[in-house]
Amino acid sequence: MAPKRTSTSAAPAMTQAAIKKLVADSVSAALEAQAATMVNTDNTNMNTGEREAPVARKYSYKEFMSCQPFNFKGTEGVVGLIRWFKRTKSVFSRSNCTEDCKVKFAAGTLTEEALSWWNSFAQPIGIEEAYKIT
Repeated sequence: MAPKRTSTSAAPAMTQAAIKKLVADSVSAALEAQAATMVNTDNTNMNTGEREAPVARKYSYKEFMSCQPFNFKGTEGVVGLIRWFKRTKSVFSRSNCTEDCKVKFAAGTLTEEALSWWNSFAQPIGIEEAYKIT
């Protein structure tokens, strides 16, 4: 087995102040180097230009239905109606439904007596006007 090496010279001990200065100098140098690199390159992550507003896309009935809204028959009474309102409002919120689609999509969940009521409401004024109600 090889003999273990031992050092005959003692390494000078560093003080806390010396260590802090060494760290601060290293961090400063790294930040300066990074800043120089950012200036000298075309970095698209710098966000220096104006940001474009995202283009709103048209919300689809398929997306609305994928959130599984409740159907409303019109025979569930007041409690059923309140539950339908809350569930439909929740689906609108989760799916970011636009205002101009809410009535149209909610009307698509009506069945039986509720659908008959909707049709009798919409028929005299026209379906497009009925969709504009709030």
